Amino acid sequence: MSFPVRTSPSRRRAPVLALALALTATAACSGGGGSAPGEKVVVRWSTWGSAEDVALYKGFSDDFMKRHPNIVLKMESVPKYEDYHPKLLTQLTSKTAPDVFFVGDDNIGKFVSAGVLAPLDARLSGPGSGSRPEDFFEGVYGGAKKDGTIYGLPNDTNPEVLWYGKKALREAGITEDPAALHEAGKWTMDAYLAMNAKLKAAGKAGSIFWNWYGSTYSVIGGFGGKVWEGGKFVATTDPASRKALKTLAEGYADETFLPADVLPESNGASTRFLRGTAGFYAGGRWVIDVVKKGGDLANYDIVPFPSPDGRPMPGAVAASYLALNKDSEHAGEAFTFLSEFVGKEGQLLRLKGGGAVPSVKGAEQVVLEGGYPAHAQTFLDVRDTGFANYPDEVAVPGLTKEINDHLLKVWTGKVPFERGMTELQSLVDGRIG
Repeated sequence: MSFPVRTSPSRRRAPVLALALALTATAACSGGGGSAPGEKVVVRWSTWGSAEDVALYKGFSDDFMKRHPNIVLKMESVPKYEDYHPKLLTQLTSKTAPDVFFVGDDNIGKFVSAGVLAPLDARLSGPGSGSRPEDFFEGVYGGAKKDGTIYGLPNDTNPEVLWYGKKALREAGITEDPAALHEAGKWTMDAYLAMNAKLKAAGKAGSIFWNWYGSTYSVIGGFGGKVWEGGKFVATTDPASRKALKTLAEGYADETFLPADVLPESNGASTRFLRGTAGFYAGGRWVIDVVKKGGDLANYDIVPFPSPDGRPMPGAVAASYLALNKDSEHAGEAFTFLSEFVGKEGQLLRLKGGGAVPSVKGAEQVVLEGGYPAHAQTFLDVRDTGFANYPDEVAVPGLTKEINDHLLKVWTGKVPFERGMTELQSLVDGRIG
């Protein structure tokens, strides 16, 4: 996530990573940037998203300014995710950037390395903070934490899970329920692939994936493989990882798997899943908005990605981060906003009825209220033990996109698998030096 834009499905799922947007700040907190009594301070903040996405934050913004009448929030939005970060980098270089801004999980590393983000640890531990470092799950920090220092707080998340259509599975002769298998400790990669084979034999696609790290690295984990180890990219050399990638390539070749990125708009991923011509659809909580359009909500449920032996494993979590401009002239007010926006009460207000999963502890009711899907707890289980994209990867500007772009060539048959793996390894090695 998620959430669609086009870079990483963490964004394209986007009303979801709608999640990834935010706002401004307020009252003075620990350290600099305070305002004189009675003086109004304008705090600029930036995000990406459509007008519909941005409108989701009005409630929080209005509430915030009522509680902090000395703060005036000024939002600066960019419609397209792919345009957002280049513009922000230009603003940071020219010292015209907002006080607070969002950064995507595939871009956070470059911003940390560039030294343009203010470290947040001291402020988070201060008396004026609305959040604490321990309020968030360690794995979700991803590239926003470097050498133990926090440079961005996850504003919300979207754990990657497998949605499935019960009717499609029944029509393929599948009698076992994936979620029930998971609860029994029997949700293995072998069981999952067997279901995909039955779906294919019944004239359906097995699974639909967006081409991003969330799906790809979750499948690698399901084979017991590794992606990064000791600062090195090992996905093409680790035997289990290579087997996973080869399984994906072969599945795309015979259309057991479908790449959502290149499906025609008239018959895209959501349409095929709702029509029951595919059994599984990998995505986050944002898929709730998709299945609502199908009408029969009871037909759909979720399950984590399978593991080699049926025991729960860490899963991928799409995230975005709220960061503080190192050169902000209103750092105190800006941080107050930042910490409240990502805090428990802020997320409860922002995410009610939305398609995201809170990144902060104590706001789980947003996901569980309403009881949908039946196994909604799965979103929280994956979040609690999951991981945002690897710090080693996001520390290299553009590397995640280059990996995804190259893999898409393999998935679509433009590059043979063996050659594709050799080229992928060379690509990554060349970028990380």
